[in-house]
Amino acid sequence: MAQRGVLELARDGLDAIARRHPARLALTVFAGVVALVTLLLSLPAATARGDRAPLVDALFTATSSVCITGLTVVDTAAYWSRFGHGVILAGIQVGGFGVMTLASILGLAVSRRLGLTQRLLTASETKTTRLGEVGSLVRAVVITSFVVESILALALFPRFLALGQGAAEALWNATFYAVSIFNNAGFVNTPGGLHPYVGDPWVNFPVIIGAFIGALGFPVILVLAQKWRKPSRWNLHAKLTVTTSLALAAMGTVLIGALEWLNPRTFGALPIPDRLLAALMAGITPRSSGFATVDVGEMREATWLLQDALMFVGGGSASTAGGIKVTTLAVMLLAIGAEARGDRDVDAFGRRIPPESLRLAVAVTFIGATTILVASLALLSMTDLRLDVILFEVISAFATCGLSTGITPALPDEAKYLLSALMFAGRTGTMTVAAALAVRSRRRVIRQPEEGPIIG
Repeated sequence: MAQRGVLELARDGLDAIARRHPARLALTVFAGVVALVTLLLSLPAATARGDRAPLVDALFTATSSVCITGLTVVDTAAYWSRFGHGVILAGIQVGGFGVMTLASILGLAVSRRLGLTQRLLTASETKTTRLGEVGSLVRAVVITSFVVESILALALFPRFLALGQGAAEALWNATFYAVSIFNNAGFVNTPGGLHPYVGDPWVNFPVIIGAFIGALGFPVILVLAQKWRKPSRWNLHAKLTVTTSLALAAMGTVLIGALEWLNPRTFGALPIPDRLLAALMAGITPRSSGFATVDVGEMREATWLLQDALMFVGGGSASTAGGIKVTTLAVMLLAIGAEARGDRDVDAFGRRIPPESLRLAVAVTFIGATTILVASLALLSMTDLRLDVILFEVISAFATCGLSTGITPALPDEAKYLLSALMFAGRTGTMTVAAALAVRSRRRVIRQPEEGPIIG
């Protein structure tokens, strides 16, 4: 009886925290998962050599996997054992689901229904505005994740077999890549990563398609699954996410392809069909997945700058992608267009976007840019590296992308800890800031007289 009373008190306390501070609870649980994965990767069984990994390497890898980033300080294929790869894979899957979504999945499996706590937590993670939608969204998370990951694994398995891998090895590699692809994690567990497959469409297209779908976001996937034959009936969020994502993918492919077409260290040495395929991969993956079939460190500085912009934007809200999100960019561009036309309202697809959405977009963008600025200044003070490579690595960490110019393994320990914190902030920060700002929205009884300052 006493034990039951303690459990009831703990449950009531959890309910109270979930109602009052859902974002705070989300951060706590997320940090707990990172700590657990760090502990498992610190075991001797997690490394190929059988010794303990340094704390900074275990923490960095754990944070990168749970925050589905893909930045690494050691060679994933060579350094970690099969057990270590399994721990990393579990971290990626948990991070992809979202810890709070996973909590709802477990609650649904045990009780066959969603309780208020689980609904509130998942609403915080997935930005679902009505608690009644959480159940269907959680089911969409489960079904979509396992269906897409299974399809990706089935697509990659025969190709790995054809490349000379044994059945067990091919199945494991296909499964690892499938989970990493859909969750936009960027982790690779084969020697050389994707570089040996730069011209292989049987490997490239599953990566491209899976990463693009994963970056759309579960709310959009839910809408597409229900109304894929009737785009006119999609909600505004789905329309903005899909159109902006396609536009960014096309722009990235064309511009990166043009910048690297004659670069002998990247695209220039490839046959034309392989260049086109590499350009498509490089145009889509910077927005979060972090996969690369050519050496990013050998790309031109102009390409790095373009990838900085793509990484900063990221993917869709409540997706496995990072960044400030494509809808944030879309709302700001629409507001600029409305201002240029002299329109009082910001419209899109026959809908008027409320001013609160614009203010939230500006806040998220400013906070993200400020975070990158502060982190870049800190890293510049810790190292003697150039600004361009520092900025690339910082944005990649904050946007949970995982692309790297190759400097991360050589950074001092304090810089690795800083990037770990940045990955954690990038995965959880924009979500919690947006939730906190939205919750604080209130109506004022007394409003001050209106007067506009000079802008520009």
